[in-house]
Amino acid sequence: MIARLAVAALCGSIVGLERERLLWAAGLRTHMLVCTGSCLIMLVSAFGFADALGAHNVVLDPSRIAAQVVSGIGFLGAGTILLKGEVVKGLTTAASLWAVAAVGLAVGAGLYVPAVAATTIVVAILAGVKPFEERWRDRMRGHGLRVTVRRGALSVDTLHGLLGGYASRIRQFVLAPDEDPDREVATVLFSRLPPAALQTIERTLREAPDVISVEPLDG
Repeated sequence: MIARLAVAALCGSIVGLERERLLWAAGLRTHMLVCTGSCLIMLVSAFGFADALGAHNVVLDPSRIAAQVVSGIGFLGAGTILLKGEVVKGLTTAASLWAVAAVGLAVGAGLYVPAVAATTIVVAILAGVKPFEERWRDRMRGHGLRVTVRRGALSVDTLHGLLGGYASRIRQFVLAPDEDPDREVATVLFSRLPPAALQTIERTLREAPDVISVEPLDG
């Protein structure tokens, strides 16, 4: 039993180190505690009622206590989730806590190979998939342009004509007067637009005769 608790702490520490590297509140110690605690709960569920099982007509289900870990760990996960503006942070850390709880249950049940394999997969997902995820998000996140044009030269129909197939990616179009009475400033927001496509749109707009300047909103 002590060996199982030690293995659970080790597995939790491996996942926790990856979260600690990114300075999340739920880091090394939190993941170790969750994994070790889950392991102990599984041990209690499996071996803690040996005396009661010896009584006449007593039947116990060793999975009932362990099953509560799956739902009960949610309060810790909820504590790691933050809402910053319109962006939700901490979902991955909450999921990693839930995963190490499952690893702890597996170690407590004596399933060492699945527990170690799951730990390896979880760390690979957290550390190995993140660069691809960030690259994909950067590729597909929204972009915006600030376009300065001669007064009366740009409208939604005109913009659609200039952009062609990219016009379907326009999420918002706002036209406002400039300090110069002969100019207007258009703010155009695009959704799910790769950087290469944005560069093509910028080049197309700059070549238009009535466009004075084109500037990225996030640049």
